[in-house]
Amino acid sequence: MLLALASAHAQPAANAPGAASPSESPLLALTQLSNAQTRRVSSTSPDINSNGDSRVIREGQTLVLAELTGPGAITHIWNTIAAQDPFAARSLVLRIYWDGMDKPSVESPLGDFFGVGHGAIANFHSLPVSVSSYGRSRACFWRMPFRKSAKITLTNEARGYGDVEVYYYVDWEQLPSLPEDALYFHARYHQAFPATAGDYPILETKGRGNYVGTVYSVQQVKTGWFGEGDDHFYIDGETVPSLCGTGTEDYFNDSWGFRPFVAPAHGVTLYEGVFAGDRLTAYRWHLSDPVHFTNSLKFSIEHRGSVVTDEGKKVSSSGERPDWVSSVAFWYQTPAVANEVPLPPATNRVAPYRVLQAKNLTFRGDPPTTVKQEEEGLIYAPGKSDAQIEFDFEVPLPGRYQIAAVLILSLSSARYQPMLDGQPVGPELDLCVPEEDWTWFSFDLHDLQPGKHTLRFAGRGASPNQRTKAPPRFAFGMNSLILLRLEDMAGFN
Repeated sequence: MLLALASAHAQPAANAPGAASPSESPLLALTQLSNAQTRRVSSTSPDINSNGDSRVIREGQTLVLAELTGPGAITHIWNTIAAQDPFAARSLVLRIYWDGMDKPSVESPLGDFFGVGHGAIANFHSLPVSVSSYGRSRACFWRMPFRKSAKITLTNEARGYGDVEVYYYVDWEQLPSLPEDALYFHARYHQAFPATAGDYPILETKGRGNYVGTVYSVQQVKTGWFGEGDDHFYIDGETVPSLCGTGTEDYFNDSWGFRPFVAPAHGVTLYEGVFAGDRLTAYRWHLSDPVHFTNSLKFSIEHRGSVVTDEGKKVSSSGERPDWVSSVAFWYQTPAVANEVPLPPATNRVAPYRVLQAKNLTFRGDPPTTVKQEEEGLIYAPGKSDAQIEFDFEVPLPGRYQIAAVLILSLSSARYQPMLDGQPVGPELDLCVPEEDWTWFSFDLHDLQPGKHTLRFAGRGASPNQRTKAPPRFAFGMNSLILLRLEDMAGFN
């Protein structure tokens, strides 16, 4: 973040318009005068004394976040949203248009652009991108120069979840001029559900510029390890890549598989494991090692790995895998270009989850104390340490199901043991946090037959995180129950 903040006030340099030279300390730029004029567009209310600072995006509609007149450079974008769709970060689409172009140079689902795929929620902090508040507060400091104009939009694609509230900042600088060699910022989403034989394409572009980052997401269709694939950069029309890697995790500066970690320029923001249905997102920023190209660039990665049976037998070591793969490529180039391939609709960007909102579920509480079923979900506050609440749900088809829930955590929440059809599933959960938050919990894979099933949460007493001045309500809250039938992923397109 310091690098990005420093570049906002530096004098233009030949190799990085509006930024300090890479050989200088980024803090040095803060000591220099600038002719830039600092500007901001935000969702704030026209009434400066009002607290109603959000904008509403109706389902199927697009909100223009900012229309800017150049020359200038965007220095900071922040946003947070309120939505009923648990996968809103994959449903909402961010687009940026440069200099009056009718197609965007930046086009990506909101969450993927900010480093977390699948519509998932996760915290992480890197130099150009940061996500906090349990995945709900997103910020980036990519510097984005433009000559004539810039337009930023956010689209709420229809998935049946209604309106979305958005709060946002767009900070930018109005500049006297830009150097002739100033490059335009680009970001492009791509997916293959499932991946087909051969390399998975991340980017193919023509022009001159620098490749600066990758966000790579995989949802496993088969149990095993998907990451034996090597990365390949073909520069300026090469038929044989001059940059070849040694494995998927190696490109992201990890080794011997993945695990969650974050660093300034690389990391894994989401990692659930090696079973079918599990999800991963990794990022790699080329901040000090950009890939330069003069005429064109093609970047792809193999998607090879092992397949393991339920009994632990490895039936393949490094063969092709039909996983669901998605990515965002980040680069600077001139001239500005747009994505000519339409973005897949939101219904095809999200796995075929069945979302059962808690406000609509049949439940039984013991004791049957007052339960609130509201738009945000169900809140149960029994005031009893060994209370329990259970939810019935129907399974229409036999199959292997991944079961998860978005639970509402709070200061008055307690410890609960999840149970499916009378059997414990996963560890005991401590749902007590200093504030109220919505968090995804997975209860793993289960082979289910058609008919009624019951998910129960059995009270296990107060949390050690309980504040002494807070009354012991032993609360439990749930926003939604989420089912994924793995057999449906095989037939999805």
